[in-house]
Amino acid sequence: MTPLLTEGKSKEDMIGNCKIDFTLFRDPCRPSVKKSVQLCQKAGVKVRMVTGDNLKTARAIALECGILSSDAPESSLIEGKVFRSLSDSEREEVAEKISVMGRSSPNDKLLLVQALRRKGHVVAVTGDGTNDAPALHEADIGLAMGIQGTEVAKESSDIIILDDNFASVVKVVRWGRSVYANIQKFIQFQLTVNVAALVINVVAAVSSGDVPLNAVQLLWVNLIMDTLGALALATEPPTDHLMHRPPVGRREPLITNIMWRNLLIQAIYQVTVLLVLNFDGKKILHLEHESKEHANRVKNTLIFNAFVLCQIFNEFNARKPEEVNIFRGLSKNYLFIGIVAITIILQAIIVEFLGKFAKTEKLSWQLWLVSIGIGFISWPLAILGKFIPVPETPVSRVFSRMFYRRRNQSKDLHFCIY
Repeated sequence: MTPLLTEGKSKEDMIGNCKIDFTLFRDPCRPSVKKSVQLCQKAGVKVRMVTGDNLKTARAIALECGILSSDAPESSLIEGKVFRSLSDSEREEVAEKISVMGRSSPNDKLLLVQALRRKGHVVAVTGDGTNDAPALHEADIGLAMGIQGTEVAKESSDIIILDDNFASVVKVVRWGRSVYANIQKFIQFQLTVNVAALVINVVAAVSSGDVPLNAVQLLWVNLIMDTLGALALATEPPTDHLMHRPPVGRREPLITNIMWRNLLIQAIYQVTVLLVLNFDGKKILHLEHESKEHANRVKNTLIFNAFVLCQIFNEFNARKPEEVNIFRGLSKNYLFIGIVAITIILQAIIVEFLGKFAKTEKLSWQLWLVSIGIGFISWPLAILGKFIPVPETPVSRVFSRMFYRRRNQSKDLHFCIY
């Protein structure tokens, strides 16, 4: 008679006059593990378990942790000896389906990492033993345990988890995505500033021989304001929204189509408005009766002031490139608010009190309102722009395909000539 074993419960079987108790003992999972696995799965991160335990034991643990569902196919479970016996191409196909690997050796974990990386996946590996060192080193991100981990494992890893808790892996994903998103925000903001300033000065210089933004003003915009802007956008804390986004592929472009859309909308608006002020500013501002030098200085100062205020307003837009509500979470980011306030104060000092140094003219309160109005329009413009759909194919790939086709056409043409 074969006894039925139930985890954590005692079963009795009478064999003759003997009474035998069967109990299966195992270490329970931490309460936070199942929730952490669910968060990873929602974030598009597939969690796989590679263990030296028996496949049935590994399956039971994976079910409890949420790594494996009750209706999971048999192809998601595999033994290490079966996996290592496959060819390289077969491993690549099987590796994407595997959720649990039992009876595995350290080399099996390394083979799994190599197969997933060849398929283009970004792989993170956790481990604590000396035998895990090759897999930790081979992975894109190696996470070693700080308490139970050996020194060899720690040296081979990129990140050390000090509390040996799987929930810390979720924090790593969360903060990693936050850093990546903050870099994208700053790039969008920086490119908008540089594109607008470059086009305005080049067009003005070619058409009239005079530039509205002089060297000192550009120095303030690029070296000081952009530095403060980078600090403000780089300190944005991680949000729950980041964990609902799909992961970024290994070869995905840093500048997405959404960023190109936001960048072009703001740059076109700023260039259009400021070039109109540059060519017709005297007439619009009623400066025809002023001296030519004074009128030019007032007009150029207004262009400079409006340009800087456009960047300040656009800095709020850069916080949420994909969301309509750009003010969500703003009240918690005191550093961002402080940097924006400091930038406005410094801009007022440059315009009103550093005229000889920056070659600016004091502006009346009416012209200050005009500058603020020009900058404020970037907010509703950004909201409307986010309703414009963008193609899924990255712009860089479209241009690369066009270049590849042209190159092939030129090769065919040469072949016909010869």
